[in-house]
Amino acid sequence: MKRIVLGVQYDGTPWQGWQTQPSGKTVQDRLEVALQKFTQGPVATTCAGRTDSGVHALEQVVHFDTALSRETFSWVRGLNAFLPPSIAVRWAHELAVPAESAVADHADQFHARFSATARTYHYLLYNHPVRSPLLDGKAGWVFRPLELELMRQAAAHLIGTHDFSAFRAVECQAKSPVRTMGEISIERRGDLIVFSLRANAFLHHMVRNIIGSLIYVGSASKPPEWIAELLSQRDRGRAAPTFMPDGLYLAQVAYDSKWQLPQQPAMLLPWL
Repeated sequence: MKRIVLGVQYDGTPWQGWQTQPSGKTVQDRLEVALQKFTQGPVATTCAGRTDSGVHALEQVVHFDTALSRETFSWVRGLNAFLPPSIAVRWAHELAVPAESAVADHADQFHARFSATARTYHYLLYNHPVRSPLLDGKAGWVFRPLELELMRQAAAHLIGTHDFSAFRAVECQAKSPVRTMGEISIERRGDLIVFSLRANAFLHHMVRNIIGSLIYVGSASKPPEWIAELLSQRDRGRAAPTFMPDGLYLAQVAYDSKWQLPQQPAMLLPWL
């Protein structure tokens, strides 16, 4: 038995998120259909982290187990032949499954979700008085001017280990709201603002809730210290509403180098 790891990239605009649904209109559903066509049998996949409807991925990491023997380039080319233009397998890597490993989270076995050490998300925001139809579904939009330095001051309060309940969706199923934020960068590129957030893990809607609150600060609706107050209050109702999913990209999931995954460094969006 082999464990095949895939790096999958997708435009989330036409899909109802990653996780399988009865409608079949999810990235996982379409990937598993492609796997079934290529392997001539049902294949169940596990991903590094579920993305919501409309959210994109530069490199989602997925694994599945199979007894089939294929060259890694055959997995890439074969699966892409059965995938729509909005989804592509970028790379594949084969790992052996230890004979004693009967469960998915065995300590000596790679697991797309449980072996991850950090995750990086980008949020692309179009900051211009008039919306751009060319960025529809690819970037969030704020027509009011935003002050980057204020947002950077606010974001500094989020670095470190905190209870992120104020930025957690009501329906979040995580056992603990405590997460460690390693880095937040905010850069302007013309009319585009790129937010990059790296943490050990994220709560449901956490990135979009943080972006919404940082926008409040950037537009001078709230002071930078407001973010620290939100963290201490731990009340989702006091923070900004969940911001639109359009500009959110899962950029990279980090793993121990011992797995030798053919990943690229956490890249910015290809067109930036």
